[in-house]
Amino acid sequence: MFRRTLLRMLVVLTGLAAFLPQAWAVVEININKGNVEPLPIAVTDFVASGDLGQRISDVIAADLKRSGLFAPVNKQAFIEKISNPDQAPRFDDWKVINAQALVTGRVTQEGDGRLRAEFRLWDTFAGQQLTGQQFYTQPENWRRVAHIIADAIYERLTGEKGYFDTRIVYVAESGPKTARKRQLAIMDQDGFNARALTNSNDLVLTPRFSPNRQEITYMSFEGDQPRVYLLQLETGQREVVGNFPGMTFAPRFSPDGQKVIMSLQQEGNSNIYTMDLRSRTTTRLTSTAAIDTSPSYSPDGSQIVFESDRGGRPQLYVMGADGSGQRRISFGDGSYSTPVWSPRGDLIAFTKQSGGKFSIGVMKTDGSGERILTSGFHNEGPTWAPNGRVLMFFRQGAGAGGPQIYSIDLSGYNEQPVQTKGFASDPAWSPLLE
Repeated sequence: MFRRTLLRMLVVLTGLAAFLPQAWAVVEININKGNVEPLPIAVTDFVASGDLGQRISDVIAADLKRSGLFAPVNKQAFIEKISNPDQAPRFDDWKVINAQALVTGRVTQEGDGRLRAEFRLWDTFAGQQLTGQQFYTQPENWRRVAHIIADAIYERLTGEKGYFDTRIVYVAESGPKTARKRQLAIMDQDGFNARALTNSNDLVLTPRFSPNRQEITYMSFEGDQPRVYLLQLETGQREVVGNFPGMTFAPRFSPDGQKVIMSLQQEGNSNIYTMDLRSRTTTRLTSTAAIDTSPSYSPDGSQIVFESDRGGRPQLYVMGADGSGQRRISFGDGSYSTPVWSPRGDLIAFTKQSGGKFSIGVMKTDGSGERILTSGFHNEGPTWAPNGRVLMFFRQGAGAGGPQIYSIDLSGYNEQPVQTKGFASDPAWSPLLE
């Protein structure tokens, strides 16, 4: 089970160089600009006994590269070998290989067995240190330390929160297509440290993360009955939220984590309800003869986006959190489904079926500015990184194989597979870990 074993100590390492103003950023993210030219950055092997320093630096470099905003310089091009990260580097050696930013660091083991990892981020052309921090953790959490350092670098150079110290819960699939076994699983956002959360042969579907804690809801057909479960990842404790015949999607949490929102099918049509997780009382928000489904809250909890075929085919609608002011926002060709509100509040991601293809796209919250990020035989189920800059989704090919998880940023240019041991679908992105 997951435990909060990492102790963060955000200590600024000073004494060598002056800091630039905090608002200064080398990279400015502009999603309307298109493809951002990646920033060349050198991530040196951290000074350490054994190969742990190299492993940590490799994870940092891989995180930054996957973001599409950074281009780690090949280590074979390095001129200076960093042996003492407390000393200022020879900036000319890094400028000549066009490393505009430089990361140095050290890993040591404390007397109590904990690891101490520290790093410094340098602007090589200005000859200044941008930031420096240190962290303490148990040795088995070295990968997480690397993700946290990558987040700190990302934030300092872009002015936005990173997303590397996160996890993905998903449905791990195995076996032939006609008899596929589906288990709930969890992994780090880069595909490492994967483990199963359920071990039965019962069908599981659509896991959803709480926006503010390490807790998920998911659907399971144990005993051939559709039930929604609430699973605490830290303790492994599981409880039944309720029995919901006819439900095909697990509920989503409200922003405060106190309620879930869901669609329930009764008498042939589906409407949207909320449930208070403490009292288990439900409140009906829509009342139509259509199929209203896939609801998702705005990050401030004031609005809800959902899918409805009340106009003849599935489209996206927005309403107030109390069900008022229901209005259609999607008007393009094709059908729209699985809407998810960005944690930034500015965009809604969706799946679109049109022209024989399934696409993942985004639009503004009033329906304007629709952009398709990727299309294929079958793409579905977008989920947002906690900083609202990257999406994950799953793709099923036309052949006999199974689904695979992919990530893509808002430019639409940086699409990458997320490596899993087997087939994988229905990803849900966690908030930043604590």
